[in-house]
Amino acid sequence: MALLELAMQGLAVFGFILFCVLWMMHLMSIIYVRLHLHRKRSEVKQPFLQMLGVSLLKPLKGVDPNLISNLETFFTLDYPKYEVLLCVQDQDDPAVDVCKKLLGKYPNVDARLFIGGKKVGINPKINNLMPGYEGAKYGLVWICDSGIRVKPDTLTDMTNQMTEKVGLVHGLPYVADRQGFAATLEQVYFGTSHPRSYISANVTGIKCVTGMSCLMRKDVLDQAGGLVAFAQYIAEDYFMAKAIADRGWKFSMATQVALQNSGSYSIGQFQSRMIRWTKLRINMLPGTVLEPVSECFLASLIIGWAAHHVFRWDMMVFFMCHCLAWFLSDYIQLTGVQGGPLCFSKLDFAVAWFIRESMAVQIFLSALWDPTISWRTGRYRLRCGGTAEEILDV
Repeated sequence: MALLELAMQGLAVFGFILFCVLWMMHLMSIIYVRLHLHRKRSEVKQPFLQMLGVSLLKPLKGVDPNLISNLETFFTLDYPKYEVLLCVQDQDDPAVDVCKKLLGKYPNVDARLFIGGKKVGINPKINNLMPGYEGAKYGLVWICDSGIRVKPDTLTDMTNQMTEKVGLVHGLPYVADRQGFAATLEQVYFGTSHPRSYISANVTGIKCVTGMSCLMRKDVLDQAGGLVAFAQYIAEDYFMAKAIADRGWKFSMATQVALQNSGSYSIGQFQSRMIRWTKLRINMLPGTVLEPVSECFLASLIIGWAAHHVFRWDMMVFFMCHCLAWFLSDYIQLTGVQGGPLCFSKLDFAVAWFIRESMAVQIFLSALWDPTISWRTGRYRLRCGGTAEEILDV
């Protein structure tokens, strides 16, 4: 009995620590979003004309309904010195025709098309980007996914954050306004759960970076071995960021979000993406096994039990109140990340929020069940430490 009581007291202490940590994360992310994101152009840190040249590396594979409009935003950037390096793996990829159309439409933009890639490891994105990286002529490289769209001043915003001690500037992933419930679900996730962990990690000094939109110093990457040094990893963005941090450079976040605008999306695709990301985190960071207790429903149960055990409060009443407070704080954060009116109703938000939170534990368990991932056209078996091997069909 003494051991059981000790275990219950330990769980109660864990519940109160969890409460403090999670609500500090809520507060940090809400405050950071309100103070840092969507700042006006007049608040930039350095004169426009003093900015360095930038080589934009654009990995492309296949075509979705929004590809040409997304790509075109990179040809109309309001920036004095940059090049667009379009990288396509296969000659018969329909993305080649899209690239040629834009090259013809914008002959005055410094842009080149690289076809064929270069096999240097198991990561198809790195293989695709290698010719463009080797041909880059500027000291800053901007790796930006095909589904991202930008504003004319996005690159200006990113280079403004590249101060003397900064080696990497990244954008907080978010989602553009689109039609349908799947789009709402993605927007709710990338405006609530994801930025809460992403921002609080970066604020507290934990290097948390996604590779959707990253501006990096090329000489620092070259010191780490260049892109080829990261071709053995599927999550190359994590290891590139780690290599830059290990060399003493700081990170900074752009004031504009990295706006995902893929024309192909569904609830199933969203779920598969979340499972893949979770598998990668589990293999790179053992602490990921604690992720489920940071989700609303499970955390509320643990904290509610702790409150009941110590204060004899009604556990289910506390659970409902805690979930409601979480729901409201998530809505406040989402509106801050959006930077304007939402394109869906409060009822749509409530339904999407509830479904996303309900999916969290199932996604985690699915990631634990199978260590293999499917990405692009390949299947890979993950190893501890973040490396992977390609699974070849016999």
